[in-house]
Amino acid sequence: MDMKIMTRSSKNDYAFDRVPLSARVDLFSITLIRIGGVTALAQFMVGATLGHSMSFYHAIFATLLGSLILEFVSLGLGIAGVREGLTTSLLARWCGFGRIGSVLIGGLITISLLGWFGIQNSILAEGISYAFNSKMPFTLSAILSGLILTLLVAFGFRALEWTAKITVPIFFIIVVLILINVLQGNDFEQLILDLPKGNVITLGAGATVVAGGHILGALITPDMSRYCKNEKHVFWMITASIIVSEFVINGVAILVAHALNTSDVVTIMTQSAGWIGLLSVILSAIKINDLNLYSSSIGCANAIEGITNKKPSYIYLTMVLGVVGTVLSSMGILARFVDFLTFLGVLFPPIAGVMLVDYYVLRTSRTLLRETQREGGLPGKSSTPLIGWLAVISCFCGTLIGLIIEAGIPSLNSLIAASFIYFGLSLILKNKY
Repeated sequence: MDMKIMTRSSKNDYAFDRVPLSARVDLFSITLIRIGGVTALAQFMVGATLGHSMSFYHAIFATLLGSLILEFVSLGLGIAGVREGLTTSLLARWCGFGRIGSVLIGGLITISLLGWFGIQNSILAEGISYAFNSKMPFTLSAILSGLILTLLVAFGFRALEWTAKITVPIFFIIVVLILINVLQGNDFEQLILDLPKGNVITLGAGATVVAGGHILGALITPDMSRYCKNEKHVFWMITASIIVSEFVINGVAILVAHALNTSDVVTIMTQSAGWIGLLSVILSAIKINDLNLYSSSIGCANAIEGITNKKPSYIYLTMVLGVVGTVLSSMGILARFVDFLTFLGVLFPPIAGVMLVDYYVLRTSRTLLRETQREGGLPGKSSTPLIGWLAVISCFCGTLIGLIIEAGIPSLNSLIAASFIYFGLSLILKNKY
């Protein structure tokens, strides 16, 4: 690849191009970034929600079911990402969705990640407000924390790397201290046997909350895995992060929710560990929100490029989206957390299902991607339809099925439905024409 193109691409964090082998990072660094992204307080919130609404064993089983969905989606898309060196929204162009279809995906990713940014920033703002005994209003705290995080993410992928190396180890030390504090004042066996104190939810609903909590993270796995050196690194990055986030962090959160009889994560942290818990609130928000804003900016950049054929500045987009996410948090988006997760749990699995079927089963653009990869470029505009209607229709149907059918696990229902609909329609049209 031409040196000028590489320099321009690196400044935009390879938002519009393949990540070259020379820019890939080691397994430890990429895994630490991934773990930092999935072991946030939002994960603690998922565990606390399950613990407040389910028995311990039901909550763990729901975690297992949700985790299997996440592993399947993350690994499939992650391997595609490392092979092609492309982001999710860019990869979608050659996985059935076409140019405008990938724009829609980039837009959905951007909006959803901004929602996550707002939720995490709300948690951080509540923590800051608590630290100042409510003397600093929530709105002011949300604005200050959001703008500071925005400036951090403007430095790109390398900023994620060094932020994760600082915050992840400290966060885990704090989680261990919180668990010790809770266990010292409670009977461990009783915590496991305790019945939920909140509104009881079903096993399928619990699994959907777990899957919904990270299904967007699973969908944007290529944004991370494109920086891996090989497929084995992708496997270990994903597996390690799911074990740590879904079973370690989730398990601790379930127990703590049983002990304190609440699903309020700031209350959990401050009551169980005081200032140390408050520090974990701040560190967690920093290490996940930089990743939220990073992938949101990448998705938005691809959406704009797909519509206008112009490549916007990554830094400029980051600043604009950071301000939007900050406004969302100051408006109280945290209050709709569970509804937000449930909706994501059925909205994004169909997209992942269609991409996996197209890339691994139908292989519509695999040969073309391989040929252009040898040349260090991407297929031209004429290589893909303007919009992949089969993919869009399949996703719409899958989402409806996930919302309408209550039996089983809605997120899994929507993924399987969209996959089979897309595969079936593709075969029918292929045989017909």
